[in-house]
Amino acid sequence: MNAMLETPELPAVFDGVKLAAVAAVLYVIVRCLNLKSPTAPPDLYFQDSGLSRFLLKSCPLLTKEYIPPLIWGKSGHIQTALYGKMGRVRSPHPYGHRKFITMSDGATSTFDLFEPLAEHCVGDDITMVICPGIANHSEKQYIRTFVDYAQKNGYRCAVLNHLGALPNIELTSPRMFTYGCTWEFGAMVNYIKKTYPLTQLVVVGFSLGGNIVCKYLGETQANQEKVLCCVSMCQGYSALRAQETFMQWDQCRRFYNFLMADNMKKIILSHRQALFGDHVKKPRSLEDTDLSRLYTATSLMQIDDNVMRKFHGYNSLKEYYEEESCMRYLHRIYVPLMLVNAADDPLVHESLLTIPKSLSEKRENVMFVLPLHGGHLGFFEGSVLFPEPLTWMDKLVVEYANAICQWERNKLQCSDTEQVEADLE
Repeated sequence: MNAMLETPELPAVFDGVKLAAVAAVLYVIVRCLNLKSPTAPPDLYFQDSGLSRFLLKSCPLLTKEYIPPLIWGKSGHIQTALYGKMGRVRSPHPYGHRKFITMSDGATSTFDLFEPLAEHCVGDDITMVICPGIANHSEKQYIRTFVDYAQKNGYRCAVLNHLGALPNIELTSPRMFTYGCTWEFGAMVNYIKKTYPLTQLVVVGFSLGGNIVCKYLGETQANQEKVLCCVSMCQGYSALRAQETFMQWDQCRRFYNFLMADNMKKIILSHRQALFGDHVKKPRSLEDTDLSRLYTATSLMQIDDNVMRKFHGYNSLKEYYEEESCMRYLHRIYVPLMLVNAADDPLVHESLLTIPKSLSEKRENVMFVLPLHGGHLGFFEGSVLFPEPLTWMDKLVVEYANAICQWERNKLQCSDTEQVEADLE
């Protein structure tokens, strides 16, 4: 009798366990996908000036909500993973010409040149000089998508291929790209200036490329000649500060560090003969034991300390990071500069964002743009599940460049009018 009375309660217990399990799974999904996070316009940091007011009027993306795909777009990890694995969806294949430049140390630098597919909105000859992210090149999908969009908006595009990044281009000297070496980027810019003497430049850098282009512009005032503006996307500003955060498991940065280190090892080892061969005249500080340490490296810092810094003769990792970071050069940039980071970028710790915030509070030419979502070079847009081919990032860079071109055109017209009025007087 008692057993008969107790049996109806058993399914209820099981249903409760199932319900609790489902609730737990849904809670984890909501937390991981960050579904409760709101959408909002990006936070903007800038000095009130004629330029900033013009940009706010001319760049709607700066004041509109960035709305990522509903299901997964608010997760910085998924945005970053999709960029890293997939790049972009339905990526176009722009047609360009590969150029080769022999550097003074015997290295062969390459970049790809893409001509504009339409007239520019101000009718001028404008070239975007583009520096991709770490170990990236012009054949990466996110670069192809951006180049195609820029071409259709009237821009010529020159895209640097990082030294050693292209699998079908052999190294011709015992050196490959490093965190802040500007030699190859500078050679590309000089080629463009010489080949197209009437062109004006828009400088664009993605991630590590953002560090390189900002460092290049700040190295000497001459590097800013003919430059209309600069855009840096998702860089970390200071490798010295970033190295500690990259060893932390917070936001899985240590895991990302391992993955990037593994990719760097594969690239370095693919050029083993050019870098470590017996016939190679290696840097004095680069020894055979460094190759064995490379095999066991599990972080970018270990690779930088054992191999990368020695390409340029730095005595320590600290010296390498201090000299190669753009942070000490940012205040020397006088052209309009837009720095963009996502608040949920798992690679760039929030403490690093004090650098662009502080700079934008002191310099009228600097605007810091901080959207809530986007991850690292993700910034996908879309309604529910499937992203659009073009990202918010692609549109923002071109929109900002268009606005700066119009700003410069207006300044020129105003100065011409003032000159005519002065002559009449």
